[in-house]
Amino acid sequence: MSALDNQSATELFQNYQSDFQLVYTDLTQKIQELPSLSSDQRPKASAASERLIEESYELLDQLSIEVQNIPSSSRGQYNSQLREYRSNIDKAKRDLKRIVEASNRSDLFGVRDNGSDDIALDQRQQLLNGTASLERSSQRLRDSQRIANETEHIGANILTDLRGQREQIMNSRNTLMEADGYVDKSIRTLRGMARRMATNRIITVAIITVLIILILLVIASKFW
Repeated sequence: MSALDNQSATELFQNYQSDFQLVYTDLTQKIQELPSLSSDQRPKASAASERLIEESYELLDQLSIEVQNIPSSSRGQYNSQLREYRSNIDKAKRDLKRIVEASNRSDLFGVRDNGSDDIALDQRQQLLNGTASLERSSQRLRDSQRIANETEHIGANILTDLRGQREQIMNSRNTLMEADGYVDKSIRTLRGMARRMATNRIITVAIITVLIILILLVIASKFW
């Protein structure tokens, strides 16, 4: 890169740098004036400050691009300036957020003229946080109670089902015992029938034997 190009790049960087400083000066002034504004004026001033912050970041990005065109021997000091500028904008952004939040709390709780404003606001904020935490805890307790009730209802249904199943098992057991009694009676009946059949068979054989003997005796008497 020629000496003329280096000079042009440096001048362009300085032009953007001048624009950034103007925007940053305007931004810091608006942030300083913000707490003294009324609640009606504050949203507009806050929005204007946010636009200036965005414009500052855009200029910083442009400066970051232009610094690459500066000779490396001189680039270090410009990079140091860029880091400082970005740190200042980040701080201004945090300050704006803090002031807006503090102003909103003041609008919510009212402004006191004594030296305990910050303490009172902090206490109110802690009270709100505690109330919100208590509400979350209460909601969790209600959810736990609901789950416990549902679990108890399910457990009661299970116990009812178990009692019904126990009754069914007892009825089945009684039915089996009655069936066993019927089976025992049937076995005894069959055994009795078997004994009577055996007795009848013996009697029948005896009668047949006697008849055969009588027939033989009748035949034999004819030859005597």
